[in-house]
Amino acid sequence: MKSTTRQDYGERIGRVASHIAARPDDAHDLDSLAALACFSPWHFHRVYRAIMGETVAETVRRTRLHRAAGALVQGTTAIAEIARQAGYGSVEAFTRAFASSHGITPAAYRTRGILHPLARVASPAGETAMYDVQLKTLPPITVAALSHTGAYMDIGQAFERLFAWAAARHPAGAWLRSIGIYYDDPASTPPERCRSEACLPLPEGAAPEGGARRMVIAGGRHACIVHRGPYAELENAYRWLYHVWLPQSGEEPAEHPIVEEYLNNPRDNPPAEWLTEIRLPLKSEAPA
Repeated sequence: MKSTTRQDYGERIGRVASHIAARPDDAHDLDSLAALACFSPWHFHRVYRAIMGETVAETVRRTRLHRAAGALVQGTTAIAEIARQAGYGSVEAFTRAFASSHGITPAAYRTRGILHPLARVASPAGETAMYDVQLKTLPPITVAALSHTGAYMDIGQAFERLFAWAAARHPAGAWLRSIGIYYDDPASTPPERCRSEACLPLPEGAAPEGGARRMVIAGGRHACIVHRGPYAELENAYRWLYHVWLPQSGEEPAEHPIVEEYLNNPRDNPPAEWLTEIRLPLKSEAPA
C-alpha cells in the first residue's frame, strides 16, 4: 500500500474510531460506520481491524468498560445502572465482562478505587509513600496534537483518531508513545469545560494531518511518578502528588500544564497493568 493511501485510510478509519469513542451507546451498525469511512461494507471491517488492531465490537466493548470504570470510581451511580449504560442486560453479564477486562468485580473495583487509596492520601502522616517520585530534566517533545474539550475520561476519541492516523503510517503496528496534556483541574472545572490535548510524537520533518497541529511540549525539570492501574484511578495519584508530596517537597510548579505519558499499550495489557507516568513541571531551581 502506498504511503499516501495508508495515510488516507488512517484518516478515514480515525473518523470511525473517534465516532465510536464519542458515542459509545450507539448501535454502530456496519453500514453506517462503513459509510462514515467511505468504504464498502464488504471490506470496511477488515480494513478497520488491520489499522486499529481490533474489531469494531472490541473497540465498542473497550470504550464502554472504560467509561464504566470511571463511573464506578468517580460517582455513586448504582452498579445496575452502570451495567445498563454499558449495554449489558443484567448485572451478572456486566460483572463477568468487567471482571474479565479488569481482573476484579465492579463492586470490588469501586471499593478499591475510591475508599482505600483516597483514605491513605487523606491521612499521610506516618504512612509509606504511595509513589516513588523521580526528579528528571526532560527534553522538549515535538508532537502532533488534537485538542479535546470535555471530560478527561472522554479524551479517548481524540487518541483513537490519532492512533488510526499513526497506524496507517506505521503498518508494522509498533507501539507509539502517546502523551496527554491537561490544562484544568477536573475537581474545580465543569467536565464540559475541561481542556486537554491528545498527542503523539512527531518525527522530524513530518507534518501533522487530520486536524492535528504541531506543538512543542516544554522540557525542563519535572517531578515524575508512575501509576499502575486503570486510567479511571489516576485521580488518586494526582491527589497524592499535589496534596502530600508537593507541599512537603520544597518545590514549586512551573508555568506549564501537567503531562501524562502512557507507557504501554492498553490494548495489549489488562487495565491493572496499564502504566502512566505523570509529569509535574517544576521551576528551574527549587526555592532556597
